[in-house]
Amino acid sequence: MSVSSTLETPAGTGPVSATPAEILARAKAAAPVLAARAEEIEEARRLPDDIVELLRSTGVFSMAYPAFWGGPVLTPVQQTEVIEALAIGDASAAWCAMVGMDSGLFAGFMAEPAARELFPDLDMITAGAIPPKGRADRVPGGYRVSGEWQFGSGITHCDRVIAGVLVYRDGEPEPNPQPVGGRAHWRIIVAKPKQFEISDTWHTTGLAGSGSRDYRAKDLFVPEEHTFSFANPVVPGPAATPDSILRTMPGVPLGVARAALDHVREMAKKRVDRPTRQPWPHNYRVQMAIAQCEMDLVVARHAVYGTLRRQWELLNSGAEIPPDEQVAVALARVNAFRAARTIVSTLFDLVTTAAIYRPSPLDRWLRDLNAMCQHATVQDQIVQSAGAILLGGKPQNPIALGLPE
Repeated sequence: MSVSSTLETPAGTGPVSATPAEILARAKAAAPVLAARAEEIEEARRLPDDIVELLRSTGVFSMAYPAFWGGPVLTPVQQTEVIEALAIGDASAAWCAMVGMDSGLFAGFMAEPAARELFPDLDMITAGAIPPKGRADRVPGGYRVSGEWQFGSGITHCDRVIAGVLVYRDGEPEPNPQPVGGRAHWRIIVAKPKQFEISDTWHTTGLAGSGSRDYRAKDLFVPEEHTFSFANPVVPGPAATPDSILRTMPGVPLGVARAALDHVREMAKKRVDRPTRQPWPHNYRVQMAIAQCEMDLVVARHAVYGTLRRQWELLNSGAEIPPDEQVAVALARVNAFRAARTIVSTLFDLVTTAAIYRPSPLDRWLRDLNAMCQHATVQDQIVQSAGAILLGGKPQNPIALGLPE
């Protein structure tokens, strides 16, 4: 089935004029296609080209661009709903969509002429990692960059690559400029995929289809205007906070958990409990397990969307965000990943041996969630950072809470 026949949108044209409702509808329409191709995506360890164009045709990669760029102007809640809808189809595809749509966010941290040069189309895809694993030595007009980065999700099909670096001047670490001050100067570079050496290192048990390969550069010249800092957005506003690229992340685990619950509930219609010979719809143990999973998903989902909505209201109002509101989005995000893994693990155990045989997707969903939960933004340091903010201490990961490093 072709992309255009599925969604009635020419592949690669990027429906920039689409409304938020149309983008969500296209994502929902794409989900069954992604589900049907999930095993193929996993075995390929990357997204096939036609799947990339399927995602592109939904408008997902244009979601974060502002109105003056001609973007569709989706709120973080609406963006997360789109990612969640795609994740019901396939986790790796949704993960790549979540990462790839950051182009519009990065554009807001750069001077507009340079941003428009780098992103001439609003459906361009970004990949890469922001931790400063590279070194950027100042030279006339820009930087000489060398380094090696991991977890370049989507780097097998992207249009632009980003990479975090620490800036050096005359061989010494350059301190951050005001208003941050103190720490070494952390910047993000933007370049083309062909400017990096990409290594086929992505042999994993989960999110295998995301193609999250390692990449490296040596003495790569990057113009100053093709770099940015999360501490100094050129276009200020509610989207220009360091945690903006993290807001849609919970859509992936929430979508996977929803898919797993729907799958097992459908399976239950035809299943009989072996020890009791009782049909699953009438089995107390099964009823309790399904209800508990639904309860956990409802709570996790409402926490994500409720905190995102409240944060967006506060950011748009210009009001000072109190500590409790500041940490709420990050805690809801961590909880969404962990709750989704618990839900799918519970369903995996409920189904027992049937879960390990293909074509049951439960095994893949559980492996995908285990891989997601290793991400830096799901670790205990995020919970610690939230506690530190609430108590007036020092957070280990301020970026995840929307605070400059």
